[in-house]
Amino acid sequence: MTKSTTKASTKSNNNSPIHIAKPIIGIEEKQAVLKVLDSGILASGQQVTQFENNFKTYITANHAIATSNGTTALHAALKAHGITKEDEVITSPFSFVATANAIRYVGASPVFADINPKTFNIDPNQIKNKITSKTKAILVVHLFGNPCNMQEIEKIAKRHNLTIIEDACQAHGASINQKKIGSTHTACFSFYPTKNMTTAEGGIITTNKQEIADKLRLIVSHGSKKRYHHSHYGHNFRMTNIAAAIGIEQLKKLDKFNQKRKDNATFITNNLKNLKHITLPNIHNGHAIHQYTISIPTSNPQNKQRNHLKDYLKQHNIGSEIYYPIPIHKQKIYKRHNNEIHINTEKASKEVLSIPIHPSLSKSDLKRISDTITTWDQI
Repeated sequence: MTKSTTKASTKSNNNSPIHIAKPIIGIEEKQAVLKVLDSGILASGQQVTQFENNFKTYITANHAIATSNGTTALHAALKAHGITKEDEVITSPFSFVATANAIRYVGASPVFADINPKTFNIDPNQIKNKITSKTKAILVVHLFGNPCNMQEIEKIAKRHNLTIIEDACQAHGASINQKKIGSTHTACFSFYPTKNMTTAEGGIITTNKQEIADKLRLIVSHGSKKRYHHSHYGHNFRMTNIAAAIGIEQLKKLDKFNQKRKDNATFITNNLKNLKHITLPNIHNGHAIHQYTISIPTSNPQNKQRNHLKDYLKQHNIGSEIYYPIPIHKQKIYKRHNNEIHINTEKASKEVLSIPIHPSLSKSDLKRISDTITTWDQI
């Protein structure tokens, strides 16, 4: 980490707010943006190409196509894989709504499969039960930076000739057996400010298939290879040079950011592991730890429920967030799914609480978070 970011991360006092997320923007990012502004070439150009090349190298994928955000990345990826009207795509109901919305954007239907309660990721056994003659793809979500059980999911996909697309919007740098997420299947990343790295807004798609990469480049730029020549219907999903300039510098720091998240997670885990009202996440080597998400069982006494802890943290000026309080299948816009029962998802939505884990936190911040939660648990 640079001096500018390290210095900022050491400041703390007992009264200052601790936010659930905080992007680290150093002098390098600021200088890179100013250079783009001074050039006058603000839209997609040289910096975007460089960022794409750097990101595909980092992931070890053959291609990377930058987009305007993670949602447009998902939309474009589904479209490039030929997912269309009458198709079904199996996905998780426990995610941000953009995952399912992207499926609807291409005219297909999301089919929800329940999660594993220990990982919060889609359960391969539930996927098996949802496959029909209309199923064309599985859109997995590596929630909170924790990779899905891809070994089992890949077996299912191969058996039924299904495409796998990865929603890796929270999984920058996550890996399975030391292979980064995005190096095997088409994967979509988001660079929203709360993510493990940011471009302010932005996204990127990685793929190993030339055909898919060619389609993606048409989709994200008005269906055009040559200016004013349009061979396909496309969109304006392009990333700007300003966003890419930030991304180039952020990518250099991603591994250090992720290591700090892991160090913070270890500290929190060691300090909370003996509490009786809280279940801690299972952190492993390939986990990118986008969120440190604890569970507070609904079987606890009333004064030891999730919302009670959230309020208690707020009283002590410590941010926390519920990801996600309403499962996608219970959302108003997915009315036809409202009567579905996904037990583990619905239970998780009532019990999960994410607490600060970002690399801006100081040791005193981490101790304050741990001490506050411990005090709550023992009241």
